Amino acid sequence: MKIAVTYADGQVYQHFGHAAQFKLYTVESGMILAPAVVDATASGAHSAMVSYLQRQGVNTVICGGIGGGAVSALAGAGIRLFAGATGSADQAVLALLAGKLVHNPEAAKGHCGGHH
Repeated sequence: MKIAVTYADGQVYQHFGHAAQFKLYTVESGMILAPAVVDATASGAHSAMVSYLQRQGVNTVICGGIGGGAVSALAGAGIRLFAGATGSADQAVLALLAGKLVHNPEAAKGHCGGHH
């Protein structure tokens, strides 16, 4: 499994479409291997960001808020979404692996406010 978390200063960044970085976690047999912070700004628009994540082998995204277009793009790419996360990125991933991270659909409703 490969997990991407919107990332800033160790925390889950609160807007998928404006994230400057992702922290990528490769998980095998329940163990996190080689986490890496990558630049997201070069990927451009939401659809390009999702394509970038696909090329990285990501199958799960953890983020704060996210707009409808990005939700649709992730779903179309077969990438699972856990929106509404806050706090430490590492703790969010550990919660996911423990089965305790819950997707908040309210965090995925019109978050972008139509400005894209």
